[in-house]
Amino acid sequence: MEKPQAFQQCGTRKGHLTSVLALATLVSVFGSSFQYGYNVAVINSPSLYMQRFYNQSYFDRYGKYMDSSFQTLLWSLTVSMYPLGGFFGSLMVAPLVNYFGRKGTLLFNNIFSIIPAILMGTSKLGTVLHTNCLLTLLFCLGLSSNVVPMYLGELSPKNFRGAIGVMPQLFITIGILIAQIFGLRNILANDRGWPLLLGLTGIPAVVELIFLPFFPESPRYMLIQKGDEVGARAALRRLRGWEDVDGEIEEMRLEDESEKAEGRLSVLNLCSFRSLRWQLITVVVLNMGQQLSGVNAIYYYADSIYRSAGVKENDIQYVTVGTGSVNVFMTIAATAIIEKAGRRLLLLLGFAICCIFCMILTMSLNLQDSVNGMSYLSITCVIVYVIGHAIGPSPIPYVITTEIFRQSSRPAAFMVAGSVHWLSNFLVGLIFPFLEKGIGEYSFIIFGVICLATFAYIFLIIPETKNKTFLEISQILAKRNNVEMKVEQEQLDLSLRDVGHQQWKAEKSTHL
Repeated sequence: MEKPQAFQQCGTRKGHLTSVLALATLVSVFGSSFQYGYNVAVINSPSLYMQRFYNQSYFDRYGKYMDSSFQTLLWSLTVSMYPLGGFFGSLMVAPLVNYFGRKGTLLFNNIFSIIPAILMGTSKLGTVLHTNCLLTLLFCLGLSSNVVPMYLGELSPKNFRGAIGVMPQLFITIGILIAQIFGLRNILANDRGWPLLLGLTGIPAVVELIFLPFFPESPRYMLIQKGDEVGARAALRRLRGWEDVDGEIEEMRLEDESEKAEGRLSVLNLCSFRSLRWQLITVVVLNMGQQLSGVNAIYYYADSIYRSAGVKENDIQYVTVGTGSVNVFMTIAATAIIEKAGRRLLLLLGFAICCIFCMILTMSLNLQDSVNGMSYLSITCVIVYVIGHAIGPSPIPYVITTEIFRQSSRPAAFMVAGSVHWLSNFLVGLIFPFLEKGIGEYSFIIFGVICLATFAYIFLIIPETKNKTFLEISQILAKRNNVEMKVEQEQLDLSLRDVGHQQWKAEKSTHL
């Protein structure tokens, strides 16, 4: 009998999608990622009614209405609290996941979702102007967007890590789409319905709070950081659906041995470690590229593009929902093909599409007043750009961040990734209105250049990580950093080969 191929490289059995792993994934992404996506989009549709509420609350308190400049400032603060809150939440990732664990942090985070959801849902009963600003900050601590990919990446077998790693982004897009649907003016985006529209965000948090405790904590966290081998084995058996988990346990031990000299890394240590130099640069480049690629500007421009193409004002909201549906569909496609196509190819393809169609959009916006049909080309550019972003730049940076760092440095890495993500988001929101006013459609040339630069970095630096263990990926990147692993290559190969041989013999005797 030929030795199974899964044991030839890493000594671990090829995993499959068990019911426990599938349900743990669905509960965590619905409770956190869906909620995150919902909050991204939910504030757009009822903005007019919320600003009226601000003005009326001010009148009830002071006997006069706000002047327009103060009202604009108050609304800008409300909107900007989201990325700013996300940034501060990202700073809490490392200490919380190291203290509470991955699952524990997600449960802890629900406190900052359920209470504000109730208060926002009943906000019309009060007259406090700063309520929505404060609660938006509480909603957007940035924890869930960083902890969920980490948790799922550590639960998954290596052959499903990419597909499961894309699930958070898929549910973010579904959350955005549901918020767009509920945000139609004839559903909840009206004077009576907007508090309920905001309050619905608490439902996913309640679902996660009820069901997530029934699923296991990250086995890697339990073994490497807590030293609980019994708990890690029990968790792995539930997740994998078989009793013999020696291969993965041994791989975790070797990872632990290889990084004992490093200890648990803070962000400051992470920035100074030569062995993690390219990993850190990669995280910064991918998250900046994702947010500075122009995706938020595309959505900002979308309504005016649809309007110029002759779409009726009342129908623009339905076209926006259609664009959101395309985003969901293409993220599903990325989930289906990531394990075959690989992370690197999808990133390259996605940024290439975004770069090309930023340039074409610049041309079409310039010519749409003088050339017939250019407005329809602009709509096409928006849709194709959304497709390109959905298959690579949107979902895969989360997967890459999980895979290129080991256990001791992963929390600090996600802290850096989240901070860069939210600061870049905040920067685009702050600067783009001035760019749009100053150079108009030519601002997309800047976004195109950023996409091109990110493409070049991926092509030259980032290796393919699909179907590799965390330790194997670390070995590849150690060569890039010109350092040696703490566990010698010969010892690593021998240990993994021994474990794989033992598992193969056990499986062979079982078959006989």
